[in-house]
Amino acid sequence: MKTETTIQGLSASLSPARSARKIIGFVPTMGNLHEGHLNLVREACQLCDMVVVSIFVNPIQFGPNEDFENYPRTLEQDSRALADVGCDVLFAPTVEQMYGNQPNFTNIHVSEISEDLCGLQRPGHFDGVAVVVTKLFNIVQPNFAFFGQKDYQQLAVIRQFVRDLNIPLEVIGVPITRAEDGLALSSRNGYLSEEQRQSAPTIFSSLKAAEAQLHSGRDLLAVLDTIRQTLTQSGFVVDYVEARSPDLQKISEFNQDVVLFIAAKLGNTRLIDNLHVKHTA
Repeated sequence: MKTETTIQGLSASLSPARSARKIIGFVPTMGNLHEGHLNLVREACQLCDMVVVSIFVNPIQFGPNEDFENYPRTLEQDSRALADVGCDVLFAPTVEQMYGNQPNFTNIHVSEISEDLCGLQRPGHFDGVAVVVTKLFNIVQPNFAFFGQKDYQQLAVIRQFVRDLNIPLEVIGVPITRAEDGLALSSRNGYLSEEQRQSAPTIFSSLKAAEAQLHSGRDLLAVLDTIRQTLTQSGFVVDYVEARSPDLQKISEFNQDVVLFIAAKLGNTRLIDNLHVKHTA
């Protein structure tokens, strides 16, 4: 596996593959990799001739009270893990390499779908994601890009601006990777205390219980209230429990497929999860 830290170096590494018209897959990450990230790479290896992974902790997607400075940087460990699963090129640029020394005046804002759910709690977050992902797409120029469905709203935002801006690639959503107890894998799980880690799977178990209740005919809004109560009683501070259509439109009845979304804090750690519940006539 090659490691490149500059845009020029990455371009040189990818030039032979581009000339040979090889299929390039791309997995953007912020590092501190877990099995969820590695499953994205494995999926890319299945579909593509060459796989590029970026590790870049993007400052412009963090809010003023978030954890940019403390976000774990584990490049050496991540590099070994990527080599083991078949990554061909690791792109690990500096902030200066990505943004230069001059102010950046260009913003990318996807209206509506980026403005509620996590967008309400983290204003500007998805704009920062959209800018850095667009820059990375332009630098790597992949045929396919792979993202986890745990960040469902982020995936929807990326798909939207890829369509709107005619970026010539296909975005692939990969199912959530979970621990044995159901907790969605996340780099932020490492912030949980041992006691909090024991409570954290309540998020997924409440989603699965909600799925069963919906299929038994219980009212959607009542099901959402039950999730909130369950989480609160288990020590969570709930940011939101919401139901959306698969394209993120608000719905109040279970008369179509629904995606249930949760964002909640245990201590200072904010966890998110979602579950797509199929509607059967």
